[in-house]
Order: sequence, then structure tokens, then C-alpha cells
Amino acid sequence: MKNIIFQDNISRRQFLKKSLYTGLAATGLPALYACAINPVTGEKQFIMISRAQEIQMDHAQSPHQFSSDYGVSQDIRLNKYVNRIGMKLTAHVHRPDMPYSFRCVNATYVNAYAFPGGSIAATRGILLKLENEAQLASLLGHELGHVNARHAAQQMSKGTLASLVIGGLTIAAGSKSDTAGEIAQQLGMLSQGLLISYYSRENERQADSLGNEYMVKAGYSSRGFVGLMNILNSMHKQNSSSVQTLFASHPMSSERYNTAVRKDQTQYKFSHKYPLNRERYMDNTASLRRLKPAIEKMQQGDSFMMKKQYSKAEKAYKSALRKAPNDYTANIMMAKCLLIQKKPLKTLKFTKKANKLYPSEAQAYHLSGLANLKLKHFNRAYNQFMKYDNYLPGNPHTIFFKGYSLEGMEEIEPAANDYQQYLNVVHQGEYAQHAYKRLKEWGYIK
Repeated sequence: MKNIIFQDNISRRQFLKKSLYTGLAATGLPALYACAINPVTGEKQFIMISRAQEIQMDHAQSPHQFSSDYGVSQDIRLNKYVNRIGMKLTAHVHRPDMPYSFRCVNATYVNAYAFPGGSIAATRGILLKLENEAQLASLLGHELGHVNARHAAQQMSKGTLASLVIGGLTIAAGSKSDTAGEIAQQLGMLSQGLLISYYSRENERQADSLGNEYMVKAGYSSRGFVGLMNILNSMHKQNSSSVQTLFASHPMSSERYNTAVRKDQTQYKFSHKYPLNRERYMDNTASLRRLKPAIEKMQQGDSFMMKKQYSKAEKAYKSALRKAPNDYTANIMMAKCLLIQKKPLKTLKFTKKANKLYPSEAQAYHLSGLANLKLKHFNRAYNQFMKYDNYLPGNPHTIFFKGYSLEGMEEIEPAANDYQQYLNVVHQGEYAQHAYKRLKEWGYIK
């Protein structure tokens, strides 16, 4: 199979302005052109997204983001702990009726994010940066601030949303021009961070204010919020590759840190008697911190991947696997690195291991399908894409790859059905061109 790279001919902003209307229609939910009362400020504002739509879009999009982040952590204790702290904060929010949930995802880059319906995640990378429970509460409180102030809904209503695609999960993937996006396109996958909302500085200031309020009301010292801001400010100055998505989606400035310090010394000074709970945080994250050397090697590998230094990335991932051979993420990262170097047989070794380690996470099936396509094992490829689709339905590119596999098996009619289904969602790019060309050759299009 050729390296088909999906390329959009329109900008991300143009696409999203267009898809704001078509995407809402695709969900079966009408766009609401009305003023709504902001639950935080009590003021009227133009928001055309209802609560039900926020929740439905969250349920449709968040599983794909979690999977692109290598799935929810299988560390049950860690996940329960993160969720427990998050739920403790929800007793003090402005929208207590939202279906909140909190989890750690396996990604090693540094970030936390929220979907508009209340699904919130923190990566392993950022949890390793935190030092106490109050900082974790601050982090989750900040993300709750975005949900409660309805920042994603505001941006959708203005037509300025940068990453949360409303209709067709991967249609806009081709407009992401950085190296991570290019690699994801070559593999027909979602780039990390593609579906995460990108916020303005004003959004960030408001989320900070709300997060600080929520964590103090939940019984934590405001010093924890200052600590979080200090960590973020320090990372911002370092500007390493592992924090690029964090600061692209959450603009950082010294002003945010200074505001946290000022509020800690004035408005929230009374909270200094409240705990930071350092020991409890360390106890509940002990298993994660034991993986820190391996995670740092994975971060190094990702940095080399961004520079297209694939042989160096492979060495870094090998080092990570020596330290943590049963880490799902390390195996998937190695599989991606090998596949991009056109080493499909070696790729299958790591996707097979990853499938055994985390059978319900979809990413390994996709990579295995691609590796089998490279080897022209079309039947095996089709079976892998079917498994991916069973675990994570809704990715249009999976429909294309199923059609491509069926074409290789000379199953023309079902291949044509998949290609037509793909073209109903995606209208541009080399995948679409291939599907259209085949349908025309086979007589399905005149």
C-alpha cells in the first residue's frame, strides 16, 4: 500500500465554521440560536449549544481522545484516586448536574483536559509533575472551571473552536501541520490533542479563578494552587516537546502565577490551615512514580519522533521497554516508530504484545491492520480493523481501511459500500480520491 496522506485543502477554521452547522445536523440535534444564562457569571450570552448537545458531543468525541492517549490507565488504584478527588470538587461547582468523570490516561506528554459534557482526564506525564493532592485538586478544579463556564460551547457558538470537531472525528486531522499530525495522518490515526479544546487567555484566567475557588471550598490550601501555577510556569519557560500540547491548548503566562500568589495571600489566606496532603498523594501515585524512568525514555522517544529522527526514537523506546516491558504505551509507541520506518513484521511483534496487555484498547488493532496491509495480508488486516471498529466505532478512516482491505481481497461490492460510506463523511484528501477513483472504475459512479 502506498503511504496515503490525508490533506485538507481548507483551513481548520474554515472547516470548523462550516462543520458547526453540518455537524450539529448530523447528530440529529438542532442548532440553538438563543441567549443563555452563563451559570458562573449569571449574565446572558449567545450560546447555540445546549446542555444535551454538550453531553452528546462529549460521549461521541472523548473515547477517541482517550484512545489516542493510549487508553485509560489500567492502574485501578490510581484511577479511583483521581476520580475521588475530582468528585470531591463537584460538590462546589456551578453546574452540579453535569455527568462528571475523572481519569488518568496513559499518555506521557504533560496535559489535562476536559470535554464539554464533564469528561476530564489527566495524563501520566502531568501527574508525575505534581507534588501533592492539593495540586491535583487545583488541576482538576481548573478543568472543571472550563466545563462550568461553558468555554467550549462559547467557542463553538462563535465559530472559533480550534480542535473539538463536531461532526466526523478525523475530517479535520489533515489540517494539523506539525510533525505529530503528519505522522498520525500517515498512520490514518488521530493526532494527540486533536480533539482537545484550545482556550483563550481570558478562558484560562476564568478557569484558574474557578479552579482555585473549587479546591479551597473542597478543603485544600490555596498554596496547592500556587504550587500548580509555579510548576506550569517553570515548564512553560523550559518549553520542552512534552508540554507543547499543554500550552497550545492552555496558554500560560507569568500573570497567571502572580494572580494565584496574590489571591493566596489575600482572598484565600484563611485556607493556609487546610492540608496539602503530600503523603496521601505520594502513596496513591507510588506505582506511577516507579514507572518514571520508563516514561522519561518514552518522552525522549517522542521528542525524536517530532524531529523525524526515527532510529534515535527507536533506541529510546527500546530503553523504555527494558525498564517497563509490560507497559502498553511503550509497546504502541515502538509499533508506531517501526511502522513509520516501514518495518511491518517488527511492528506486529509489538502490536501483538500490546493486544495481550490491553485487549479492550483499540489503537493496537489499528496499527496491526496497517502492518498487515503493508504485508498484503488483506484478510488479517480486515479482521484487525473490524476489531478496532468494534471497540471504538466512529472513525471514518477505519471505514476506508476496511474498504481497502476488501479491495485487496477482491471483494468489490462490500469494498464499494465502505468507500461510499467513507465518502459520505470525508470529501477531500488522498483517501477520498482513492475511494472515488475505485467507485468510478467499478461503475458505481458515472
